[in-house]
Amino acid sequence: MRRALVLIVILLATPALVACGKDDALTADTTSTTQAAPTAKAATATTRAPQRSTRDGCRAVPAPEPAADPDRRRPRQRLSRKRRHTALVRTNCGTIEIRLDVRRAPKTTASFAGLARTGYFDGLTFHRIAKPAGNDYVIQGGDPLGTGNGVPGYAVVEAPPKSLRYSRYVVAMAKTQTEQPGTSGSQFFIVTAREAPLPPDYALLGKVIGGKSVVRRIAAVPTDPATEMPIDPVVIDSVRIRSSRR
Repeated sequence: MRRALVLIVILLATPALVACGKDDALTADTTSTTQAAPTAKAATATTRAPQRSTRDGCRAVPAPEPAADPDRRRPRQRLSRKRRHTALVRTNCGTIEIRLDVRRAPKTTASFAGLARTGYFDGLTFHRIAKPAGNDYVIQGGDPLGTGNGVPGYAVVEAPPKSLRYSRYVVAMAKTQTEQPGTSGSQFFIVTAREAPLPPDYALLGKVIGGKSVVRRIAAVPTDPATEMPIDPVVIDSVRIRSSRR
């Protein structure tokens, strides 16, 4: 059984929500300090919802099938620190530009860029839009299964900076509860809260420098409250890496 990828949420004066993935042993518990992750069955149910209105700024698209062969070998090629590297994340809601933090996260950014260059993210989704008590928190994508339970077939471990704060538009990587700080696969999240009160356990990827309105648009997409999954699919058309001189 694959382990569920989770993003532990520590909230003050608001209900806590956990997870980014599923575990068959977990069930929703509104009295707990954590909320169980969505299951694959719940994800299937959300795809039957009515098609979205074009008024939300997102194209109506069908829900993609899970990736047939998500396993990859870990990319070894590092990104040059002498150049700027930007991930262009094209979605049916618009394009997000993420500046990869190569200096502070050389292993994590190399892994993400390597996956992007093989087309790994193309056709995947933002499967989780966390809005505890109706407040912005994070949007999460990059799962080949679309359930919150997918991995690329390997893991990278790179401890994030101890001073890292997960403020709005910071991009980081999800991990399981049992994995050590800085562990990552392919699932990433973008912080939509002013500041998410998370410990520095989640590997840094970079920060959104363009398409912030797209991030807000995705964060506003209606979700299934039981699973945090969007009612209508938010699909990643492609992720491409653009490098330029500093």
